[in-house]
Amino acid sequence: MLRAIRQAFVLILVSAAAAWGTHLWHPRAPALYLVQEPLRDDEVSMEAIQERWKGQVLWIDARPQEHFDAGHVPDALLLNEQKFEQQLVNYLDILQTNTKPIVVYCSAAKCDASRHVLERLKQVLPIENAFVLKGGWKAWQQAGAR
Repeated sequence: MLRAIRQAFVLILVSAAAAWGTHLWHPRAPALYLVQEPLRDDEVSMEAIQERWKGQVLWIDARPQEHFDAGHVPDALLLNEQKFEQQLVNYLDILQTNTKPIVVYCSAAKCDASRHVLERLKQVLPIENAFVLKGGWKAWQQAGAR
């Protein structure tokens, strides 16, 4: 009986090691830790931006200046938490006359800077059609948008 349990344990261990090894070296292995969360009320996906608005949105980059300088969505406005008031003054005319949906993005899915900038923007200006890009800058890059 003990021998059968030991053999079963060894088989399970070898199977688990083989499965883990396959996962590690497989070129298209799924990410085990990523779960597709539903969109929040204030979020929009790249797919929805392309389908609903054909990409015609006003982009706001909520990342720090050095990240913006390293690369950003074409024609995006830099409006971050660090210099919000100073940058907002530069964009007031654009924001007040804008008729496109506004999409704010930051570095990645777990970045809250875009949400903070959007909240502050809504406190200052009467905007309604404004969203946070789910997945942030990385989602824009992965979508191949240029």
